[in-house]
Amino acid sequence: MQPDSSKNLKTVFFVSDRTGLTAEIYGRSLLSQFPGVAFDSRPYPFVDSEEKARALAREIALVEQSSGYAPVVFSTLVEPQVQRIIAATNACVIDLFSTFIDPLERCLGQESAHTRGLLHSTFGTRTYQDRLNAIDFVLTHDDGLRPDQYSDADIVLVGVSRCGKTPTSLYLAMNYFIRAANYPLTENEFHREALPPQLQSVKSKLVALTIDPRALSHIREQRRPGSDYATFEVCQREVRDAERIFRQAGLPVFNTTATSIEEIAGWIMKEKSLSKPVAR
Repeated sequence: MQPDSSKNLKTVFFVSDRTGLTAEIYGRSLLSQFPGVAFDSRPYPFVDSEEKARALAREIALVEQSSGYAPVVFSTLVEPQVQRIIAATNACVIDLFSTFIDPLERCLGQESAHTRGLLHSTFGTRTYQDRLNAIDFVLTHDDGLRPDQYSDADIVLVGVSRCGKTPTSLYLAMNYFIRAANYPLTENEFHREALPPQLQSVKSKLVALTIDPRALSHIREQRRPGSDYATFEVCQREVRDAERIFRQAGLPVFNTTATSIEEIAGWIMKEKSLSKPVAR
């Protein structure tokens, strides 16, 4: 049974003084343990000043006032004063930075630098650049963009709209430096009942994602309430037609329903025999 979104929808802020990918990845991983709650996700990257923090605090207060519920905030803010402004709100603030830094300081017997952007200097400029290159590749090849460059991809995810292709691609890029493209199947492919030509040429790199139609309908309803795109009938037809194409093409298929991004990414890495990054 799907959750009643009108009663259980909770607003979640992912706040960071950098890109916010870490806050979002860990936050979504924790939220996946609460399948009975629907979430309205709001990423807020580059909150790197007290002025920006105060503006965000005002928005958090407005959300609480309009909904009657305290929103959830996942934060990886480093500057203590900026974090204190967010922590002073009535939101449920999960400070991911201090959660791990404080016990590490006790364990290592040393205070942390409390400085933004140290990841690349700690683990090597090349490793940091590899991650940035992979993320850039995902963003420039998202949702069917630049299929002429799919030969440069490590993998290409294919599936219906909103089945988890983009967040999985970003997770693979950030954690494994995988250059992932993703391609959404549309009515054109369903009518042809075959993979499009631009995917035929990279068939060995394809990984198919599928999803339960009712779960898909719920996800789409959050994005486009009341649209034909979100109806169960449309979702059921698209999933059925997509799975038929996957079977005909002999593609490996993974069902993303109620599955964490980490699990999906791990299965893809194993299925395609992709190696994890080596520390340099």
